[in-house]
Amino acid sequence: MTGPAAITPRAAKQLLDGLGVTIDPELLVLALTHRSFAHEAGGIPTNERLEFLGDSVLGLVVTEHLYRFHPGLPEGELAKMRAASVSQRALAVVAREIGIGSYVLLGRGETTTGGAGKDSILSDTLEALLGAVYLCHGLDIAAGVILRLLGPTLARAASLGVALDWKTSLQELVATLGMSPVEYRSEGTGPDHARVFEAKVLVDGEQRGWGEGTSKKLAEQRAAEDAYQRLRGQ
Repeated sequence: MTGPAAITPRAAKQLLDGLGVTIDPELLVLALTHRSFAHEAGGIPTNERLEFLGDSVLGLVVTEHLYRFHPGLPEGELAKMRAASVSQRALAVVAREIGIGSYVLLGRGETTTGGAGKDSILSDTLEALLGAVYLCHGLDIAAGVILRLLGPTLARAASLGVALDWKTSLQELVATLGMSPVEYRSEGTGPDHARVFEAKVLVDGEQRGWGEGTSKKLAEQRAAEDAYQRLRGQ
């Protein structure tokens, strides 16, 4: 296992400074306990229940924000903006900004495969921390934390619509431009525990974008973003 069984006061302060709020020490450790760590520690509780709670709080806060600040948008557009704002990738970006990967408690296997940098683990841990904030302080404080952390993401969703879901955005842009449907070509290299994927985007038979990631899905999203920005610029 990696990481202390209980986070040090200094580390806790650094993380909580990033969140901008206090959390009960025991609840903070629970929020950072990934199932791989819990399994190797003999089956101690994991952060998955807090993640479940945090996901619901996050969804409610973002939904209310979008509803209030975009009174002219129909339900479908609001749903797209919400999905983009609370996507795994978007949450992982926020988690990296406050350094969550340095504090999450992981088992040896996850540590070996770079778990502290995985979008899935980072986003899940952020949701668990938000669940802990809600339990400690209630909805109003939790909402303040969420809106502060996700402010840039919500602003991008407002200006680009579904552009945080780059594959959807690219498909809509290509249709608007009257071009042929998007085609993705992906391949993975390296051993299973450290596999890297590369993806190319072809439109009208021509490569328009390229991306790389730790999963095929992530590589294709990054390739779609690259292609979207190039075609939008044209």
